[in-house]
Amino acid sequence: MADTVTTTLEAVDIMGLLRLLPHRYPFLMIDRIIDIDGNDSAIGIKNVTMNEPHFQGHFPEQPVMPGVLIIEAMAQTAGAICIRSLKTATPSLVYFLTIDNAKFRKPVVPGDQLKIHVKKIKMRGNLLKFACEAMVDGAKAAEAEISAMMVTG
Repeated sequence: MADTVTTTLEAVDIMGLLRLLPHRYPFLMIDRIIDIDGNDSAIGIKNVTMNEPHFQGHFPEQPVMPGVLIIEAMAQTAGAICIRSLKTATPSLVYFLTIDNAKFRKPVVPGDQLKIHVKKIKMRGNLLKFACEAMVDGAKAAEAEISAMMVTG
């Protein structure tokens, strides 16, 4: 019988996110992160609600989550797992560097749960690149490749 390796995937709740990320309301775009595998992959969860301030103007008669905020949710998910993987008490920041191949497939609206799948595709020193997909009910709403730079303080 072949040996099997079991990986325990971890999660971070909202209080953990507040310790990891500098973002606060109204700019914290994720509610929790599940299925964390080091800084290799994770799934960020964003519960989209009508209470969010951007829906007052985007668009009042037919609210749609702005694509730039979906991209920001991807970046925050990737950034949080990068900072978490450092396992240091020293505050760290992750700076957004590039967005490549961004595509928006379907509108994200109040009541949706956005599942942001991030997977590390490259790491060189403190530079990282992630493939990201934002899913709603199993359908791809958006995708992009993002790169970032980790800065330890």
